[in-house]
Amino acid sequence: MSGKVVALSGGVGGAKLALGLSKILAPEDLTIIANTGDDFEHLGLHISPDIDTLIYTLADMANPEQGWGIRNETWNFMAGLKAAGGETWFQLGDKDLVTHVLRTKALREGTSLTEITRDLCARYGARHKILPMSDDPVRTRVKTNEGPLEFQHYFVRERCLPEISGIEFTGMDTARLNPAIETAITDPDLSAIVICPSNPFVSVDPILKTGNMRALIKASGAPVIAVSPIVGGQALKGPAAKMMRELGLPTNVNGIADHYEGLIDALIIDQRDHACMQELQSRPFRTFATNTIMACLEDKVALATDTLALITNF
Repeated sequence: MSGKVVALSGGVGGAKLALGLSKILAPEDLTIIANTGDDFEHLGLHISPDIDTLIYTLADMANPEQGWGIRNETWNFMAGLKAAGGETWFQLGDKDLVTHVLRTKALREGTSLTEITRDLCARYGARHKILPMSDDPVRTRVKTNEGPLEFQHYFVRERCLPEISGIEFTGMDTARLNPAIETAITDPDLSAIVICPSNPFVSVDPILKTGNMRALIKASGAPVIAVSPIVGGQALKGPAAKMMRELGLPTNVNGIADHYEGLIDALIIDQRDHACMQELQSRPFRTFATNTIMACLEDKVALATDTLALITNF
């Protein structure tokens, strides 16, 4: 395949496909746009969970069992914090803590999140470009039966147990799209835009709702290919299926199709959902079935290869 690719990604699930793409595409040919709606302040530190998962994954540092955090992590800080009676619901490993301290210091000195992310990529050896969706703060808030919750409070502290009734993004009205994203999407050599198998509602939507992102995607003329994060009615990682059910949406690939219709040119579903192919044929986009469960590096590269192969069909 010739040409450049822009990928939209959240954390663990999206990072798996981003890694696969990075094994095929040269650094100058792949730009990964990271969701920052999950960012939050904790213990005086600025935490960017999705950015960090992408960096650690592409730098071959990620904990393979969790998919997030750093391999061979130590937990002395958390042990000391617990002994002192501090908040321990959000786990910060000793190595991971370095990232948050460096980011927080740089932000306070006036460095943009984009510049900090670039510097962290260079520090850790992630060669492909990772761009925050915005340098302005956007925060995902979940409306639940227990009241509104910041996303990390819902996701980590409350373990996704409260029932949700809606999702909102504070700061979205004034957030400006990262200018480097506009440069990437308007590049005349752009071949495709890939929506990684991240949660459509809290990982991909914040990116799509930032500034004029949707208009840029449509104006680019590049095919948009989405990979479903739902397999057999379940989310492989995270609360996507639970959210869909509580929001009254179909908890299957049809629900993903509904969400992305009007934006995408192709939807990749897992081969286990092949029975849904016929009913998806009436959609105004093409549907392809393959293995989307990325249990190992070979799976990630295979799915990335299948995804890029679709570009030649447009």
